[in-house]
Amino acid sequence: MKKLFLVLAVAALSFSTAIAQEPAAAPAEEVAVEQVEATEAPAEEAVVEEAAIDTEVQIEGESMHQVLMQKFLEGGWGWMLPILIVLVLGMAIAIERILFLALSTINTKKFIAQVEKALNEGGVEAAKAVCRDTKGPIASIYWQGLDRYEQGLDAVEKAVVSYGSVQTGQMESGLGWLSLFISLSPSLGFMGTVVGLVQSFDSIQAAGDISPALVAGGMKVALLTTLLGLIAAMVLQVFYNYVIVKIDGMVNEMEDSSITLMDILTAYSKK
Repeated sequence: MKKLFLVLAVAALSFSTAIAQEPAAAPAEEVAVEQVEATEAPAEEAVVEEAAIDTEVQIEGESMHQVLMQKFLEGGWGWMLPILIVLVLGMAIAIERILFLALSTINTKKFIAQVEKALNEGGVEAAKAVCRDTKGPIASIYWQGLDRYEQGLDAVEKAVVSYGSVQTGQMESGLGWLSLFISLSPSLGFMGTVVGLVQSFDSIQAAGDISPALVAGGMKVALLTTLLGLIAAMVLQVFYNYVIVKIDGMVNEMEDSSITLMDILTAYSKK
């Protein structure tokens, strides 16, 4: 509305100036046009800025969940879904192993001190009771060793070594499947890539012409499936390495604790 009034005022001013002094009409009209352009420029800039702000708000309004779902559907659920299933299964195994190892972790020094104290004060049965009431693979190994104390220290050593291998196998349970899923995720992504490229070449062959519109769909499937496969493999690899490092640390702790048990029983047998 302000713009309309400004144009009418300029027109009236130009008309009156032309009647009063015809030669001076041209300069007056040039000044008026410059004033109109100067007034319109900020208004147009404000409109552009408002449009940019609206666009940013619209982009920011899309949640990460919506973006991921859109890309998932664009990649084709037939190829994206198997990769997602592999990722979920691998994460389930990794989380289960992490919880198992966390629940199996104890204060080893405190536990050994309690076993040694119970052994010196109440004998083998008291030490076995301490092991029975304690969770974790180290306590299980100690119980197996103490249970064979009457058979001699050689039998204790064999029991500790054998049951240590059993406990290590239990801690590593499921890691074979996790390793398989790590290898399978990028393989499924690459398979989707090959299928997408084949679809693109089929479209080119059917149309008899090369254009971006023909190959865009197949290339999108190829890139998105590869991307999801690599992301799944990297995520699972991080969890796999964490579990392996945790198991290696616990195995070293088990071996050190087993040596300590043999020293304790050797000293106890000499009493």
